[in-house]
Amino acid sequence: MKKEIQIKVPTDWSSITYNQYMKLQADIEAYQEEEEALTATLFYHLCGVNPYTLQNLDLDTYKSIKKDLWELMREREQPLKRIIKIGDKEWGFEPDLSKMSYGAYLDIQEYKDLDINKDWLGIMSILYRPVVQKKGVLYDIEPYKGENRGEMFGEVTMDIHFGALFFFMNLLKDLSKDTLKSLMEKEGMEEMSTILEKSGVLTQTSTT
Repeated sequence: MKKEIQIKVPTDWSSITYNQYMKLQADIEAYQEEEEALTATLFYHLCGVNPYTLQNLDLDTYKSIKKDLWELMREREQPLKRIIKIGDKEWGFEPDLSKMSYGAYLDIQEYKDLDINKDWLGIMSILYRPVVQKKGVLYDIEPYKGENRGEMFGEVTMDIHFGALFFFMNLLKDLSKDTLKSLMEKEGMEEMSTILEKSGVLTQTSTT
């Protein structure tokens, strides 16, 4: 007698936390040359399906879920969520990056690159800070104090992390293409050039 099981397949990144994603990435790096092992890794980390259960799935179910999971992995670009909630507190994305404090720019430069890796939570704790005032779509956030509260973002879902990453990366690309030279002349914005170089944006835009 076959046992019926239910498999919850994520359709977007709002059900996957940063901590889950990093465990997935570690296994992806370990099995990147083996397609079957990579697929099993996706089933395990994204659906909670262990290897034994995976082997006992019927072929049509396996192919359908595999297709959905690989599509999810390719669709990482997400819209920015300017205000998020961690626990019972609201956190806001830096309202105006051109007015970000000098200290915040310096601290972002300390990170090797802009990517979802073990250092990313530190960048998130700079970009997102507690909301102190809000009126409609406008809001103010707590001044940057140099605190690394990255651990608070470990259980934040990946739609929020990807939204922040792609917003920041796309902004840097736009700045380097259109207004980098003029912005570099403004107080505090010269630090952007270092961030652009370290993230590879200058190289990318120079070849487009």
